[in-house]
Amino acid sequence: MTKEELMHEAIALSIDSIRHGGGPFGAVIARDGEIIAEASNSVTKDHDPTAHAEVNAIRIACSKLQTFDLQGCEIYCSCEPCPMCLGAIYWAHLDKIYYANTRKDAADIGFDDDFIYHEIALRPEDRDKAMERLLPQEAIKAFELWRNSKDKVEY
Repeated sequence: MTKEELMHEAIALSIDSIRHGGGPFGAVIARDGEIIAEASNSVTKDHDPTAHAEVNAIRIACSKLQTFDLQGCEIYCSCEPCPMCLGAIYWAHLDKIYYANTRKDAADIGFDDDFIYHEIALRPEDRDKAMERLLPQEAIKAFELWRNSKDKVEY
C-alpha cells in the first residue's frame, strides 16, 4: 500500500471509532507497505486513559511480532500524536510518523494534547499538576542494580 492509502486507513479508523463510541483517532502500523496493526481510540469504551489509537496499535503490533522493538515499521496517525503516544512511538523505535490532523486541530475540539506539550517544557515545579520528589536515595538503588546487572535486556 502507498503512504496515502495507509493514511486513508488511519483516517477511516478515526471516523469509524466515533460511530462505535470511541474518540476521533485512528492509527496504522505498517512495514514495507503492509499493515501490521491497526487500532482506534478506545479510552471511553475501555475505561482506560492510555487506550489511544497509537498505543493500542503499538500493543497489537508488538504482540503480533513478538517484540518490543518495531524498527523497520512506520506509524500512520489520523492526528499528530499526543505526548504520551509520541513517547510510546519513541520507546517502540518506529522509524517514521505520518500524521493528518495537528495537535492544534485536536485542541480546537477540546483535547489536551497541545496543553500537555506546553506543560512538558516547564520545570516540574511550574507545571499545572503538583509534583514532589520523594525518597530519591532509596529509589536510586534500583537504577544502580540495573546499571550493574549482567542479565538485563536493554530497550
